[in-house]
Amino acid sequence: MGFEMVKEKYSGSIKEVQLGKGDQAIKVGGESCLPFYQFEGEMANKPKIAMEVWDIEPPEWPESAKAPFKDVLGDPAKWAKKCAEEYKADMIALQLRSTDPNDKDASPDEAVATVKKVLEAVNVPVVVWGTANVDKDAEVLKKVAEQCDGENLIIGPVEDANHKAIGAAIMGYGHTAIASSPIDINLAKQVNILLENLGISLDHVVIDPTTGGLGYGMEYSYSVMERIKLAALTFGDEKLQLPIINNLAFEVWKCKEAKEPVEEAPQLGDPERRGVMMESVAAVSYIMAGSNILLLRHPETVRLVRSFIELLDQGGTAEKVEPVNKLLPEAEIDYASLSPEPDLTIKEEAKKAPPKKEAPPKEEKKPEPAEAKKEEKKPEPAAEAKEEKKPEPAEAKKEEAKPADEEKLRAELEEKVRREVEEKVRKEAEVKAKMEAESKAKTEEDEKTKAERAKKQAEEKAKAEEEAKAKAKEELRAKLQKDEDAIRKQVKELKAKQKEEKVEILPDDVPRSGPDRLLHVLNHIHKRAA
Repeated sequence: MGFEMVKEKYSGSIKEVQLGKGDQAIKVGGESCLPFYQFEGEMANKPKIAMEVWDIEPPEWPESAKAPFKDVLGDPAKWAKKCAEEYKADMIALQLRSTDPNDKDASPDEAVATVKKVLEAVNVPVVVWGTANVDKDAEVLKKVAEQCDGENLIIGPVEDANHKAIGAAIMGYGHTAIASSPIDINLAKQVNILLENLGISLDHVVIDPTTGGLGYGMEYSYSVMERIKLAALTFGDEKLQLPIINNLAFEVWKCKEAKEPVEEAPQLGDPERRGVMMESVAAVSYIMAGSNILLLRHPETVRLVRSFIELLDQGGTAEKVEPVNKLLPEAEIDYASLSPEPDLTIKEEAKKAPPKKEAPPKEEKKPEPAEAKKEEKKPEPAAEAKEEKKPEPAEAKKEEAKPADEEKLRAELEEKVRREVEEKVRKEAEVKAKMEAESKAKTEEDEKTKAERAKKQAEEKAKAEEEAKAKAKEELRAKLQKDEDAIRKQVKELKAKQKEEKVEILPDDVPRSGPDRLLHVLNHIHKRAA
């Protein structure tokens, strides 16, 4: 029987979002399967790489991160140009770190000037990332969106607390929003709904589910991203069918392990390779979780991650991928001195109790004096056997205690995990209930507003009809009055003419000519009017 691969069928797909403008615009998203599961669906666009650029020279970066940009660190425009032209970045991610109110607190005008310089220097799409300070980001990013009208920047983070201020500017001036939420699928969906209710089309939104560095934080982020993709593809949740962006470099390189010099942590190996590999491993993990846009820092990370993407897309082996190319001198580390002394003891043999020594057979001796008998009462072999038996109970007791400690630790861990799961479920239930209540309230409010609008329209229509009827009646009355006045005038004129000309009025039974008939009619009207 031949092998048949089981394929999953998906009911949804990720929206395709265009970033940037003109010939250099790129598209992200558009996939109808899980990351690189191209035997189950299609990946219209591969993940894109945006290289990080700061608007100030970063003081806390390690030397390994500064080395590739040492000649351009003080000029964001040159820095961005080097990333785009030399390192072939798909996008530029401009970090507005100078606007942080806890640091330089640069003004919105200064931020706008920097963004415009970067736009003039490169022709690839540009991501503009704030400081995650809700109030300052609202002020700065709103100004950037206004002054860069039509550039289709990717602007964020946009949170629920400032989505109205930033979102309105993004929508009004033709940009794309980065909807940011704190590692929770329900909160991510809620921010998307808020932006859509504001009027932003979901074709101009990407999701930032919050990114953690390599380690414990990445596990949480990976899990949430995986759930977002499954909800979008498997369950067809339209509010989550959006591309995902990860601000990865900032999170990885701020870790202590990525910045520690070799003198302080020689056991972690060469600092330059260490930082690049930490960023590369994290990037690969996020790609497999479903990331569509990665913000990276080191050029070697960009090269390695791009090679990985090509291999996943086209197939092949990684034999031809070169290892990390160092720019700094090789770190001198004496690994032999750091290694622990080898322990050649076999644990199984150590646990076995030593064999008991048998006492030698007693020799038949003749009775001796009392002193000799006293010495015979202290046989050495018996003492040795007694000493050798002592470790056995203690060792057995230790072995018995060890499983008990493990069981206790396991029970504590299980209890901790259970509490965390219950707390997470409780929070999710609260968020879900809150969203349902808000949705229900919004529906009721919409229905009420709709009914009020219909009632108002009916009243306005009735009022307009009444006014139209009154106006028509008034016009008719005016017309009749005008006609009557005209007839009265004509009658007066005819009477005056009759007196002057003494026109003879023929009797009713006399046939009349045209003028006579007219005079007769007018005379009849005159009599009625009198």
